[in-house]
Amino acid sequence: MLEIRPTCENCNKNLPYNSKEAMICTFECTFCIDCVALLKEVCSNCGGNFVERPIRPYHLLSKYPVSKSIVFKPVDLEKHFKNINK
Repeated sequence: MLEIRPTCENCNKNLPYNSKEAMICTFECTFCIDCVALLKEVCSNCGGNFVERPIRPYHLLSKYPVSKSIVFKPVDLEKHFKNINK
């Protein structure tokens, strides 16, 4: 089951469970669509790609609550671009 993290790891933008702007990589690193574009669609943590995060249906939120854990690790863009251009 997906964690459904509440914010973008890079800019800390709020990404509620039903956000259409939330993107995840294979390890559930969570970024907003604007930061994914900034990162050239390459995850700064694992180097993988991003896909739209699914929206958890409202009726399942009480049984399967979303994460309250905030991961805020602003990306060093210079380092990120050096890594993806190797």
